[in-house]
Amino acid sequence: MATLSTARRVVIKIGSALLVDRDSGNLRRDWLTGLAQDVLWLKGLGCDVVLVSSGSIALGRGVLGLPPTVLALEQAQAAAAVGQIRLARAYEEVLAPHGITTAQVLVTLEDSANRRRYLNSRATLEQLLSLGVVPIVNENDTIATDEIRFGDNDRLAAQIAVTVGADQLILLSDVDGFYSANPSQDPTAKRYDVIESITPEIEAMAGDAGSGLSKGGMKTKLMAARTATTAGCAMAITDGFVMRPLTALEGGANATWFSAQSDPQAARKRWIAAMKPRGAVTLDAGAVAALARGTSLLPAGVTAVEGRFERGDSIAMYDPAGHAVGHGLSRYSAEEIGQIKGHKSAEIEALLGYPGRAALIHRDDMAL
Repeated sequence: MATLSTARRVVIKIGSALLVDRDSGNLRRDWLTGLAQDVLWLKGLGCDVVLVSSGSIALGRGVLGLPPTVLALEQAQAAAAVGQIRLARAYEEVLAPHGITTAQVLVTLEDSANRRRYLNSRATLEQLLSLGVVPIVNENDTIATDEIRFGDNDRLAAQIAVTVGADQLILLSDVDGFYSANPSQDPTAKRYDVIESITPEIEAMAGDAGSGLSKGGMKTKLMAARTATTAGCAMAITDGFVMRPLTALEGGANATWFSAQSDPQAARKRWIAAMKPRGAVTLDAGAVAALARGTSLLPAGVTAVEGRFERGDSIAMYDPAGHAVGHGLSRYSAEEIGQIKGHKSAEIEALLGYPGRAALIHRDDMAL
């Protein structure tokens, strides 16, 4: 069973009901202050932390005096616009005293469905984490419609965990784990400590449950678990209402852990390897040797480009003799590679007329 203290990179999902008092509509500041202390503890262990936080609509509806019922789309978007700025400020106020810098990242479903936008968001999150920042991710409810939304932050959190290559995803919930039945209705319901794989029997046990402020039920949590564990990320469901819930989880609080099916890097490389390449590049001998040492592919090592492809597409890599080296996600289009191949990264801006990324294919985006 996984433990938080061993995590290298963790994504923590925080629901609206944890952040916002249901009766008053006010922020639960004491609880958030305790969470900040937990984040500080994880950072002290050398762990990267990403927070996926609901709460913007719940906060905004209180400010605007909207009823605690299902809101029309326009009302929800207006509440989100008002609540987002308050939510971001609240996180900054509790984390800044610990010397922790925060960043707000708003996403929609399109940012993961579109490969180019997915790579952009991934690169941004990676850069933030490399600088020691704690990203606060939320769905962009101000512009999201039913067609372009995740619909709940359980699945969003799982997608973010996959995007950043997290090894653990923690869903702070209003229940302390996954049960064989709804524990509020069935006193014989059993809580699972560990679920090794999500079987049809496990899926049948999941029922819909909500607090009124949050949208996710146990079915969405199972969907999140499937996404995360398939990508090599262990996931836990635990009670988030306690003070310092992450410390409590590490101390043995009730929880259900869903076991990762592999490690994140291996799962990602399998995903890349399974893609059909849209084009190809030929590498010189020096670049082939460099890739074998685990480096990224730079434009200087490319001698030829074939096919028509865009940034984010999968392309094949060949050595000078025409032997396959591997696949990777290109950070440039075929047209751009035609202009920068054989040149040093420092020359890219002069050649293209705009700044580019140093690597043509990053080492994390290739399968050899």
